[in-house]
Amino acid sequence: MVGPLDEYPIHQAQLPVTWAATSDRNFYDRCYFNAHDRTGDIFLITGMGWYPNLGTKDAFVLVRRGGTQTAVHLGDAIDDDRLNQRVGGYRVEVVEPLQKLRVVMDETEGIALDMTWEGSFPVVQEQPHVMRSGSRVTLDAQRFAQVGTWSGSVVIDGEEIAVTPDRWVGTRDRSWGIRPVGEPEPAGRPSDPPFEGMWWLYMPLRFDDYAVVLILQENPDGFRTLNDCTRVWRDGRVEQLGWPQVTISYASGTRIPTGALIRCTGSEGKPVVLEVESLLPVALHIGAGYGSDPDWSHGVWKGPGFTERVTYDLESPEVAGRMMFGIVDHVGRATCEGAVGHGLFEHGAIGRHDPSGFTDWFTLAP
Repeated sequence: MVGPLDEYPIHQAQLPVTWAATSDRNFYDRCYFNAHDRTGDIFLITGMGWYPNLGTKDAFVLVRRGGTQTAVHLGDAIDDDRLNQRVGGYRVEVVEPLQKLRVVMDETEGIALDMTWEGSFPVVQEQPHVMRSGSRVTLDAQRFAQVGTWSGSVVIDGEEIAVTPDRWVGTRDRSWGIRPVGEPEPAGRPSDPPFEGMWWLYMPLRFDDYAVVLILQENPDGFRTLNDCTRVWRDGRVEQLGWPQVTISYASGTRIPTGALIRCTGSEGKPVVLEVESLLPVALHIGAGYGSDPDWSHGVWKGPGFTERVTYDLESPEVAGRMMFGIVDHVGRATCEGAVGHGLFEHGAIGRHDPSGFTDWFTLAP
């Protein structure tokens, strides 16, 4: 189906742009944003995804304040106008590509937002991310990330919260490729060897003079399958920071991190040490649709013009017990070489991870 983007010389396959070059049902194209005021009092996460081979698109807004997470979900049928990124009353406007965007949600289920993103440094193109289960590809994605500031407002049940760039910072990414989306697929033959878990650390951090973007993944035995750590400067220079050595501190009796110590190596061989603390955690699999979220999953068809609002009491046993089985985003406060920065501290130690002392799915920190 020919659409507006086909007027531009951007084709990568002998197809209209709105047709994915693969028939894999799990093809997706998604943006993610987070925003906070550096205090740990509020954390807002939002995003929108397109799933051409499922015929769907969706968006979400997730806000944590105090002991609750509140999510708004929106879904609809996909269309061919990719220049108009919209799901119901939610939209993303590209004001200046790779630098300035506007994220708007008209009042939906009591929540509204109108926020403008300004990148503080150039975007960072991350290494391709590939995962397999036996011979089958389960994830094959490309992503770019950026740190920046926010301006505008958020309205929650009639309370308007001013968002100013002197206080409100955040990170964003856009990713596309293959990852599990939509309704569950038939299981087929069980994995051999069986899936025992994964260890994940993702940290885009904003300092005054530079940004650091770190993304690591390890198998249960500690073998690192993804290692990408770069520092980007205002003039666009990108410095590789080697093979980071990571120590995660967990709250006793949980798998929720309180902080991390990351030892990196700069381009001249000098140590670069990051110390990061969690100011507020938000579980992506409790309302945001990622991973093992049983309530709402990206790409699932919910009918035309779908909206809903769900609020989670994080102190209730049934919700608290889910925390260790997915990826958790944290408002992160970081120090590096005497400088103080803020950003995303995203971590998950799911299942077995020998270096962390987690011997199975249920081992907790001492």
